[in-house]
Formats: sequence, structure tokens, C-alpha cells
Amino acid sequence: MTKKARAARLSVFSNTLLVIFKLVTGILINSVSILSEAIHSGLDLFAALLALFAVRQSGKPPDEEHQFGHGKFENVAGVVEAILIFIAAVWIIREAVQKLLTGTEVTTPLWGLIVMGVSGGVNLIVSSILMKTARATDSVALEADAWHLKTDVYTSLGVAGGLLLLWITGFQLLDPLIAIGVALLIIKASFDLTTKAFLPLLDTKLPPNEEEIIKEVLNHYRPHYIGFHKLRSRKAGSERHIDLHLVVPQNQSIAMGHELCDEIEKAVQERFPDTHVLIHVEPCRGGGDCKRCPEYCESLAAGTRDSERNLPKERE
Repeated sequence: MTKKARAARLSVFSNTLLVIFKLVTGILINSVSILSEAIHSGLDLFAALLALFAVRQSGKPPDEEHQFGHGKFENVAGVVEAILIFIAAVWIIREAVQKLLTGTEVTTPLWGLIVMGVSGGVNLIVSSILMKTARATDSVALEADAWHLKTDVYTSLGVAGGLLLLWITGFQLLDPLIAIGVALLIIKASFDLTTKAFLPLLDTKLPPNEEEIIKEVLNHYRPHYIGFHKLRSRKAGSERHIDLHLVVPQNQSIAMGHELCDEIEKAVQERFPDTHVLIHVEPCRGGGDCKRCPEYCESLAAGTRDSERNLPKERE
């Protein structure tokens, strides 16, 4: 089992326990805010199951049907999670408004405080583990799950604070008002997650800072080629796909061009693991900046710049 799958299974286990814990307590003390938290945790449980499925699928090698791999399973999972979270938030607001109109009374708010304290502590620990794993493996599905649980920490603290005030003041309307506040936080989390998970499905390019790193690698090898163009990039789950055209001297051997491409690909992959780099080599057609020609091109073609001796070893 992979590191990502182990983290996802931990999230499934913890959320299962918290859903049962919150649901039973919310029903026993008649608290809509705790019931809203139970629903929130139920969605987190579904998200954890979806994340577990997504990381398992995305880890599969390319096949005949998915020749570029399965990385986008994680993005699809993130979008589905975000939509379901939004629907649940609307339902919570509806229930809270009904409680405001009809009135309700929370019994034994102390039990609610205990439940929220335990829930917040468990989710804080699990979300930290998930976020650390997500950053180490660049997993959008695990990151989405981690943010869900982190949101649960904040909402649990909010509900606990409201129940404490209710216990002190006896003001019963605090319970549905807090539930509405929880729902608004959930809506914001669903919007942020939708943006992050959906954009890679449109094959948007890598962030500017990542493209700059790629260009830095290319510039490191600049003495050994004429230029490059048509740099393209996209992301699928934790996988990055990069392709470009590399211009070399007309008379350079295929072997030297191939070795140069290998060095560039390995250097990029060291900075971004799980990256697929495709380089199209094309001969220089003259024109442009040819101040180094013909001496430069002739020396490369003649082998005086032996690639094995002079290519900068980026990995070293």
C-alpha cells in the first residue's frame, strides 16, 4: 500500500468514528449545530472514501484506455467532493432557519462541548498528517481531504464556543445561528476546492513559478543548444506533463542530441518527481542570433564539444 493510500485510510477510519459520535450526541441533546457537524463529518467521510479511491486509481500505470496515466482521477474526485459539500451546506442552512422560526431547546450542552472538543482534536491530528502527505506526494485528493478536516476543526471550535455561551446564557437561538455560520464556512471551502481541482481538468499550464524553474534548467544547458520554443505544460493529479522544441545545430549527431535531451529530462524530473518530459529536437535553419555560427555549430557537429565530457551534470 502506498503512502497516499495509508493516509487516505486513516482519514476514512477517523471520520467514521466521528460521524457516529456526533450523530448520536446531536440527537440525544437535540442540537442542530452538532447535527450539522455530523453531516459535515459525513461528507468528510465520503470525501475520504473518494480520496482513497482516487489515489489508488491515479497510482495505476498507463494502459490502453488511459495512455497518459490516471492522474486526473484525483481532480475529478476533488470536484465531486466540492459539489457535495455545497449541497450539504445549503441543507444545513435550511434546517437552521426552520429551527429559528419554530424554536428549539438544546439539552445538556456540556455533552456537546465534549464531543466538539474530541472532534476538533482528532481532526487536527489527522488533517496535519494528510496535509504533510499531500505536499510530499503532490496529491490534490489528499489535500482536499486535509482541507475538509481542517475546516472541521474550525467549525468544531465555533460550535463548542456557541454551546459554551448557550450553557452560560441560556440563549437558545445561538445553536441555529452557529449552524448557519458553519454552513457558510463550508460553502467557502467548497468554492476554493472547486477552483483548485477543476482547473487542471481544463489542461491549464503549470503555475508561473514552476515554469520559471523549468526555464532555469533549460538555461543551465544553454551552451549546448541554439534555443527552444513551444514550451507547454499541464498537470493531471500529481503528474506533470511538459513538452518543448529544442533547436540544435544542423550537423549535430543524433546521439549527442539524444544525450542532451536525456540530461535535461532528468534534471527537470529531479525538481518535479512524477513528471513526463517530451522534447522534440529540430535543426537550426539559420537566421536570428547566429553570431556563434558557423564556428559554434561546426565545433558541435565535429564533436569537439564532446557531450559526455562537457554537458553540465545538473544532478551532481
